[in-house]
Amino acid sequence: MNLIKSTAAMLFIICLVIFLSCGERNESKKKNKSIGVTLLARQHIFYRDLEEGLNEESKKNNYELIITSADWDLGKQIGQIEDFISRKVDAIIVCPVDSKGIGLGIKEANNAGIPVFTADIAAQEGKVVSHIASNNVEGGRKAAEYLAKRLNGKGKIAIINQPAITSVIDRVQGFKDELAKYPGIKITADVNGQGVRDRALQVTADVLQANPQLDGIFGINDDSALGALDAVQQFKRKNVVIVGYDATPPAVDAILGDSPLKADVIQYPKKIGESTIKAIKDHFDGKTVPASIPVEVGIVDKEDLKNKTN
Repeated sequence: MNLIKSTAAMLFIICLVIFLSCGERNESKKKNKSIGVTLLARQHIFYRDLEEGLNEESKKNNYELIITSADWDLGKQIGQIEDFISRKVDAIIVCPVDSKGIGLGIKEANNAGIPVFTADIAAQEGKVVSHIASNNVEGGRKAAEYLAKRLNGKGKIAIINQPAITSVIDRVQGFKDELAKYPGIKITADVNGQGVRDRALQVTADVLQANPQLDGIFGINDDSALGALDAVQQFKRKNVVIVGYDATPPAVDAILGDSPLKADVIQYPKKIGESTIKAIKDHFDGKTVPASIPVEVGIVDKEDLKNKTN
């Protein structure tokens, strides 16, 4: 009787071990890939749209996203990357606050063996598998071409810049390259509006005071363009032509409202988000991923916007 009990107990233990080991293997198979995301800022409509693209594409692949926002704080962003490393995520997406400064965090991820992808803004240091962003050089060209035509190839213009960001550097480079085709147009000011509306208003006001004959302004994002618009309206300079970048709803409203903001380069942040997750999936699947994946851009003015709503 004792032998039977012992045998039964042994069989129970063996079955339990097999069951638990099978369960562990199944759990291992079911475990979703996790991806840490640190956005530049969540309050921007652009990044909310990008986040939507990330989420939608991730759901298709059962990826777990851990989404954070650096809110323009480099130290905070590096801390977020370090947290992702401690969580042992399978990949990290970074929209850098500072293209050079973020290299420290990316290198930490490199040392931990976690693949890093950048979206919208590139990094200047550290190893990145792929950078997915709008074709910002082309966007800058489109802005310059539009502004030059509105000014009939002549005039003085200002750039409301943000030179710490690679995507902005590309925009401005494309803008200046295209503008070089128009010798009658001179850049009289290139100032840092820090990419935010209130600061853009302040620096534009200074530019307007120093340049009574200013004819045009290129804002490197819509906060910059709208800040410039605020200053232009305060100074009652109705003849200044402003071109922005992003085509966010407030900028679209200003364009449709016959304000000095006449056109905007339009990006497709949702597509950037989708393309980033697709690139990560290819990497997980062992495929070769391009080092750079450009996403198309366009430009819209009042006529284009009215046609889209009709």
